[in-house]
Amino acid sequence: MSGILRRHAFSITFAALVLGYLLFSGSDSGESGKSGEIVRFSGYTMGTSYDVQVVDLPETITLDHASAAVADLLQRLDREIFSTYAPESELSRFNALPVNQPFSASQELFDVLEMAQEIAALSDGAFDVTVGPLVDLWGFGPDPRLPPDTVPSQADIEQAQAMTGHRYLQLQPDSRTIIKTRSISVDLSAIAKGYAVDRVGDYFDSLGVQSYFLEIGGELKMKGLKPGGLSWVPAIEAPTDVATQIYEIFFSRGEQIAVAGSGDYRNYFEQDGRRYSHEIDPRTGAPITHSLAAAYVIDNTAARADGLATALMIMGVEQSVALANSIDQPIYLIYKDDDGTFSDYVNEAFSVYLDE
Repeated sequence: MSGILRRHAFSITFAALVLGYLLFSGSDSGESGKSGEIVRFSGYTMGTSYDVQVVDLPETITLDHASAAVADLLQRLDREIFSTYAPESELSRFNALPVNQPFSASQELFDVLEMAQEIAALSDGAFDVTVGPLVDLWGFGPDPRLPPDTVPSQADIEQAQAMTGHRYLQLQPDSRTIIKTRSISVDLSAIAKGYAVDRVGDYFDSLGVQSYFLEIGGELKMKGLKPGGLSWVPAIEAPTDVATQIYEIFFSRGEQIAVAGSGDYRNYFEQDGRRYSHEIDPRTGAPITHSLAAAYVIDNTAARADGLATALMIMGVEQSVALANSIDQPIYLIYKDDDGTFSDYVNEAFSVYLDE
């Protein structure tokens, strides 16, 4: 594998591994119009939290105005477009349609579906926004089909697989129309948060903001430098049973970059000594069994980083390395060793961000 292989002496028996961030300088609150000051606000969307930090908000825009604009934007994207819980959202209405009935999609929904299909093709189907029935079957979705911690039969798996398949979702760009050719349902939770981050970034770009740090549910986008000319500094944290430890930090270097991660360390069950992950491979219909514990991706857009991180988590180390290096995609992979420690792989495209 072309890249950097390293070994960390962290036990794998810890509760969680999360993507966080460090704020080494600058105020985390304040009023707009003061040069070199960070203003910050937060809220909830898409079943998770969001955090916004902006340097030098324009004097014509108050913090309250910016906060309200972001909240309105996120509520519209969630409740009106991407939600699978709101019955009147675009996605819910599409999912309720019969097979072969055309649906006229908004630009937002079409763009996300188009990107999802591109990632599905890149990953040979490892990323599939129709995987919901399998996730439910294994007890990790909102509508579990079996008692908790139950391993389904092969017949149940095949039945659920018959209700999945990204190839049964057709997009017609000229008319912005989407059609399903089989009775499938689409869930965009593995890419929509990243897209929402991008849209918040677009809002601040339109205001002329030159530096910000945006986060929704762990998906990040950052631009420019903090006060004092310092990089934004995302960190991968490794909480252990002793104390929280930072696994790695990296630096934005003043670039406009997005970061997303996916992991196999929080949601699982065990039966007869075997661990079953919530990460379901749509190609096999079963949880992943490889050693990859977490995958992080840097990209120009948070949506693509979000989807790719999920795809890599399904694919495993070897396939992920091959794909990422074939398209020069910056990745950071953490995998489990047989002796209970972690090692990581960082390709050359990502390694440039490890130094200030």
